[in-house]
Amino acid sequence: MAAIAACDRQAAPATGGPAAGWPVYAGDPGGSRYSPLDEITPANAEHLEIAWEYHTGDLRDDTMRNRNHAFQATPILLDDALYFCTPRSRVVSLDAETGRERWVHDPEVDLSLGHYNFNCRGVAAWSDDRAETADACARRIFVATADARLIAVDAATGEPCTGFGAQGEVDFSIGVGAREPREYGNSSPPVVVGDVVVVGSSVSESRRVDMPSGKVQAFDARSGAARWSWDPIPRDPDDPARTSWEGDSADVTGAANVWSLASADPERDLLFLPTSSPSPDFFGGERIGDNRHADSVSALRASTGELVWSFQTVHHNIWDYDVASQPVLIDFPLNERLVPAVVQATKMGNLFILDRETGEPLVPVDERPVPQTTVAGEVTAATQPFPSWPPPLVPQSLRPEEAWGITPIDRVACARKIAALRSDGVFTPPSLEGSVLFPGSAGGSNWGSVAYDPKRRLLFANTSRIANTVQLIPRDEADFDSDRGRYVAHFEQAGTPYVARFDVLLSPVGVPCNSPPWGAIAALDFGSRSQRWEVPLGTVRDLSPVPIPIPWGVPNMGGPIATAGGLVFIGAALDNYLRAFVSETGEEIWKGRLPAGGQATPMTYRVRDGGRQFVVIAAGGHAQMRSSPGDSLVAFALAR
Repeated sequence: MAAIAACDRQAAPATGGPAAGWPVYAGDPGGSRYSPLDEITPANAEHLEIAWEYHTGDLRDDTMRNRNHAFQATPILLDDALYFCTPRSRVVSLDAETGRERWVHDPEVDLSLGHYNFNCRGVAAWSDDRAETADACARRIFVATADARLIAVDAATGEPCTGFGAQGEVDFSIGVGAREPREYGNSSPPVVVGDVVVVGSSVSESRRVDMPSGKVQAFDARSGAARWSWDPIPRDPDDPARTSWEGDSADVTGAANVWSLASADPERDLLFLPTSSPSPDFFGGERIGDNRHADSVSALRASTGELVWSFQTVHHNIWDYDVASQPVLIDFPLNERLVPAVVQATKMGNLFILDRETGEPLVPVDERPVPQTTVAGEVTAATQPFPSWPPPLVPQSLRPEEAWGITPIDRVACARKIAALRSDGVFTPPSLEGSVLFPGSAGGSNWGSVAYDPKRRLLFANTSRIANTVQLIPRDEADFDSDRGRYVAHFEQAGTPYVARFDVLLSPVGVPCNSPPWGAIAALDFGSRSQRWEVPLGTVRDLSPVPIPIPWGVPNMGGPIATAGGLVFIGAALDNYLRAFVSETGEEIWKGRLPAGGQATPMTYRVRDGGRQFVVIAAGGHAQMRSSPGDSLVAFALAR
């Protein structure tokens, strides 16, 4: 058998081909997550093996083990070097073919501050066209840290670019309002357009009404000088969007920040921003109205910060249904021509396809009536937007008769739980008795976003579907000390009459009350306007006491990439594998075991003509999702 295996491996050697890079977080400024590389195909993917593995050292002591941390970085490739960041916001450069460390820049984030989430998804690069190639900082790497610093370092050495800001740093927390150190920072890569570097922010959720501002800020890539800022909440009384905020609520509400990934169209000088919920998440009585431009995809002039257009995906968000996915720029086939478009995936499973220059829907969007609140002081939106195509990527309702369980007793218990809650579909408002939130605040598509194969006109989307419950409790009746549970969270929502109690809807034995799959990946055919396929993503192997790989699909965090070779690569699932699916059929053709949770988006590249194609993913786990912790960056390539 060993001899046969050896022959098989020799039968599919790596074929090489032209070099192809991954110069920005999602492969290109528009976020397509697509590579023209075709060395790895359905015919030889079974011969993938680990080529090298790098350990960041972030878990070298118990300091990070006791924090909310996630290693979700996707490296970028410049020439023959990889660049990425770690949960501590350390920037690392590696030899892209061997994984050998070249340098590490440590900004020395103060871990004692207890930031609510230590995470860093990626870095950005910029080349100074006014500098000589050999000049220090002629090529720069930018990182936005967990403690709200925008840092520029030399791509060649990792040394700070002292001419940028104050000795290589800019504090982007200035002017965002009162904040505690743990409430404000960043986890996503900056975006560079021309000579402007743009940074959003992470704002901790639902602590109070007046959370820090979610303004987006742009700085000069050379000097670090402030260029412009844009606040999704319309503070200017003359802003037309101000009418969607009752009274003076736009002056006192915080957040609506861009914590996820932005996209850019440099040729059009456009920046596309996914904005989040205003504070707090689950009660909006202090900010009555649609609350534009929160929970929107908004297009700005990258050079000036001028708002060009904004499309809101949720009116008056009280479900934590912020826009978590990166807007993806594609050429959309419409009436026998290709139209520059923005595709916006959402937590609800809705997918909006918009004209890139105007924000108008290219596929009709209907405003449909939705359930209304019964909570005193709250005023819900009468309608919400639903695209006419595609259908929702996830189920959007959960009734008692749809309850699921491993045993009949389990199923009956889940049915009773659902029946005791308000459950009227995807926009069921939070209530005093408790409401079902489905597909859940981490449901649908999250920051991993989607991938688009322009050759096949296929869009690939991974989704999660786990039901949550949310209950509003009058502040004087809240009892945090006795109300404990494995997934129970309490949100203070100071400045409102209610505390929010948040939980996961599980059966008595701890499995979801909704039927599997609990995670899936699907392909949409934009040419024929149809769903090509959908399959479960992941098994319960690393979630159950007995490691049995039942293919029920599991919650996932991270995104897919697509290649010209006809494969979709994705980690994300909670069972510690990197997988390859056949683009055309959805067949799972290969999976490689990871040393820890792979809640990250992979990338792929070939450094030089004739070299190997590598597929790289961070495997470091996600503390909040309780996946296996680690500190590995793992590269796969075809065996030779």
